[in-house]
Amino acid sequence: MKFINPTSLYDPRPNGYSHVVVAEAPARIIYIAGQGGENADGELSADFKTQVEQALRNLQTALDAAGARHTHVGKVTALIVDHSEARLAIFSAALRAMWGDEPAPACTLIPVPRLALDGMLFEIEATAVQPMGDEIY
Repeated sequence: MKFINPTSLYDPRPNGYSHVVVAEAPARIIYIAGQGGENADGELSADFKTQVEQALRNLQTALDAAGARHTHVGKVTALIVDHSEARLAIFSAALRAMWGDEPAPACTLIPVPRLALDGMLFEIEATAVQPMGDEIY
């Protein structure tokens, strides 16, 4: 994949994402359903940061199940209940931590009034593009 941040657009890297991601075939396309902050027992913390961290662990678990890496993710969509600058900072820091020095995926953040479960404050879905033969089963 090619990650592009045109100089005529602001630098999105401090927020943990890229403006443009170009994927070329042949590749496997992996769609990860929205992952919330619930643990394997379905329990949700009331803390936003804890939910974000758990949701990203859940995303990694889903990628692992598909034999993919987080670096194969080209696009994420995040849904945040009661969005604020403080919540954006928490989410951005978590994305930067997950991707580290690797190029971050394109990202759309959508503020929402509510998610699927009572108490759910965050959800993230992803699309990964994995070059053929790069599975890590």
